[in-house]
Amino acid sequence: MATCSVCGVRKAVVYQKHTGLRLCKECFMENVQMRVKAEIERWRMIEPGETILLGLSGGKDSWVLLDTLTQIHDPGRIIAVTIIEGIPGYNRREYAERVRMKAREYGVDHIMTSIKEYTGYTLAEIVERAFKNGLRVSPCTFCGISRRRILNHYARMYGADKTATAHNLDDESQAAFINLLRGDWEGLLRQHPQSQPASPLIVPRVKPIRKIYEWETATYAYLGGFPLQETECAYINLMPTLRARVRRALYRLEEERPGTLLRFMETLDTLLEEEASKLKPQPLPRCEKCGEPTSHGRRLCKLCELLEKAGIQRPQYAEAYRRGGEVLKLYRLRVSEGGGRDE
Repeated sequence: MATCSVCGVRKAVVYQKHTGLRLCKECFMENVQMRVKAEIERWRMIEPGETILLGLSGGKDSWVLLDTLTQIHDPGRIIAVTIIEGIPGYNRREYAERVRMKAREYGVDHIMTSIKEYTGYTLAEIVERAFKNGLRVSPCTFCGISRRRILNHYARMYGADKTATAHNLDDESQAAFINLLRGDWEGLLRQHPQSQPASPLIVPRVKPIRKIYEWETATYAYLGGFPLQETECAYINLMPTLRARVRRALYRLEEERPGTLLRFMETLDTLLEEEASKLKPQPLPRCEKCGEPTSHGRRLCKLCELLEKAGIQRPQYAEAYRRGGEVLKLYRLRVSEGGGRDE
C-alpha cells in the first residue's frame, strides 16, 4: 500500500474517501482527534472546569468519544455512565465491568446502572409487555427514550454542566433528514450545537463526534484496540424504523458522492445557526406521573405514555417521584448551586 499522505513515512492503512487521503494509523487517529477538538471549540461545547457526564455504552462510538474527550478535557471532570439495557445475551454486566475498568484507566469516574434500575423493568420485559398489549413500537424507541432519561437523571444528580453523547455523523444526518421529512422545524433546530435544551430540567447535551463518520469511529476503535462487544443487539432488525430506511438511502448517496453527509450537516449548521441560537429553555408542563418536562397539551411525558400503553402503570422512577418529588428536589439543588432561579 502507498505511504501516508500526511507524514509521508509510514504505510497508509486507511483510505479516507471524502478527502482522498491515504493515512497511516497514527495520522488517521490524529485526524479524528483534531476534528473532534475543532468541533468542540467551534461551538464552545465544553468549557474548562465544567463537569461532563458521558454516556459510555462500550460501543465503538463511545470509545472514540472517551478517548478524544479525555485528551481535550480534564478526565477528573468527566463521569462515565454505562447503562445495561437488559437484552438477552447483549451488553451483559460482565462486559460492563470491562468498560468500567477501561474508563478508570483514563482516570474517569464510572457509574454502572440499568434500564431496570430506573424503570423497574428490563428492556426485554418492556418490549414483551408492549407486544402483548398490541403496542407496535420499535424496541429502539423504548431504548432511546429510556437512555436519554437515565443520562439526564444522573447528570442532574451529580451536578454535571453538560451531557456528552456519542452521536456520529451518520446518526446526526439521519436524524436531520427525518426532521426535514416530518417538517419538524423545532426538532431540526434543537439538533444544532448552538441550541439550548427545551427545559431547565434538561441538562445541556453536546455531541463532540457529530462530524465523524461511523466507518471512521469503527476504524478508530479497531486501531485503538478497544474492548468492543462482539454480540449484536437481538432487536436490530425487529420492526425497522423510518431511520433504517433513511439510513439506507443516505448511504447510497454517500457511496456515489463521498462527503455528502458531511456537506449536508455543514450546510445545515450554517443555515440554522442564527435561528438555533435564539432557542431558550422555557417553562414546560410537567408529567403528572414523574414530574419530568413534557410538551404543551400533554398529560404525560413520552416515556410514561409509552410505558402506560405497554401496560406498565407505575414505573419505578415515577414511584420515586411520587414519594419524594425527586425531580423537583434535584432541580432546586442544581439551580441554587448555579445561582439560578428556584421554582
